[in-house]
Amino acid sequence: MSNYNPVTPAFIDKLRAIVGAEFVFTDVETLDKYKTDEETDERCFHLPDVVIAPASAEKIAAVMKLCNEYVIPVTVRGGGSGIVDGAIADKGGLIILMERLNKIIELNKEGMYLIAQAGVRTIDIQKMANEAGFLYAGDPCSAESCQIGGNLATNAGGNKAVRYGVTRNQVYAVQIVTPEGEIVNLGAPLKKCSTGYCMEQLVIGSEGTLGIITQVTLKLQPLPPYRLDMLAIFTDAVQAMSVVPKVAKAGITPTSIEYMDNPNVRTTSQFLEFPGAPHIEDGIYVIFTIETFTEDELDMKMEQLNDICEECGAIEVLEADDRIWAMRRNCLESVRLVSLVCTTDDVVVPVDQMSDTVKHIIATVQKYPFPLRINAHIGDGNLHIVLCKMDLTDEEWEENLARFTQEIYTYVYAHGGRLSGEHGIGAKKSGFMEEFTPRGELALMKKIKRAWDPKNILNPGKVFNL
Repeated sequence: MSNYNPVTPAFIDKLRAIVGAEFVFTDVETLDKYKTDEETDERCFHLPDVVIAPASAEKIAAVMKLCNEYVIPVTVRGGGSGIVDGAIADKGGLIILMERLNKIIELNKEGMYLIAQAGVRTIDIQKMANEAGFLYAGDPCSAESCQIGGNLATNAGGNKAVRYGVTRNQVYAVQIVTPEGEIVNLGAPLKKCSTGYCMEQLVIGSEGTLGIITQVTLKLQPLPPYRLDMLAIFTDAVQAMSVVPKVAKAGITPTSIEYMDNPNVRTTSQFLEFPGAPHIEDGIYVIFTIETFTEDELDMKMEQLNDICEECGAIEVLEADDRIWAMRRNCLESVRLVSLVCTTDDVVVPVDQMSDTVKHIIATVQKYPFPLRINAHIGDGNLHIVLCKMDLTDEEWEENLARFTQEIYTYVYAHGGRLSGEHGIGAKKSGFMEEFTPRGELALMKKIKRAWDPKNILNPGKVFNL
């Protein structure tokens, strides 16, 4: 079903009765504020008809029942840090803000888990865990602004995924409001479970299409007391990539292995006013984090890592300070020094295909009129491809971007990869999702969506179209 009804004064009055009049917004300024997330292309912007900020799962459930009654589409918005148009209300209707569900409910030290509402910022969860001597291993680059519910909805990756896995690997349980307005608890803080379908894992990564995540139970890890960050500088991308399998075979198990090509090094150093960054003119950065529970183990692994990097062609290996990590975290923001309109892709390939994929991307972009920059979580095969519009016309940009993207996705799927490693599909990639996903797999996804959301009102048009 894709025919929605308009938002009426009667519908808005009922929203006010549920949520509270002060948390229902229809003014032009507020609607304009939520016409986009991190999307910069104005042609993708869409104004919602109404925005609300409920404070509980019960109120969200009542709202969803109302939206089913009136057949009004609903888009859920966390921190608004997504870049695939997942939080844009491109069908109009209602946007639900999760920011008032912002309480950390419990940190259980004996069970090593934390329970929080979905609107809590990821960085606040990390800080509370650290203060108690634990680690929450979810570490997206947008941790200071993104919300934990959004992390689950997109199955966010981040800088620690190479050791700890992605967001779904950090979750015991979720509470959701279903598309039809029921509150359901999925999962439990168990180390093992073989009791029916793993429903919480189905919701994680579904990008708000199967349910609204309102509460999460997160796994905590013991916090390693010893840590060192190392920067290995290369001048050749293939040499830089060759480090990864050697490190894995050596059993070093770094927490992070991050990659920045030279355009990113130059732009981020300018953006952060860090002119003393090493080898700005020609350096390709590979950043490692090693964390251990003994000082001897840390020393041993750092020596091994230094030797491997030098064997692979590093021109310098040195300790990385916070400024180097700030450069890595600001790759996307700094691109706007070059072009106000850009696109960021995040294809993922098997780690053993990563070097060849980067070579293919670099060779392919030579045929196109836009500059390329790559940053990556190379320890897990996740490549971020950033293209800048520069002074191209809208028509030139769209035509060349479509052809380039088609070429890259075709290569990625031919070599065992997928459209997204962590950013998700949203509306931006839904057409490619339809094209490249195996038919049987896509058909099952659509059957699940229809069963859970028969009126197709929850984040319609995202991931795929019904």
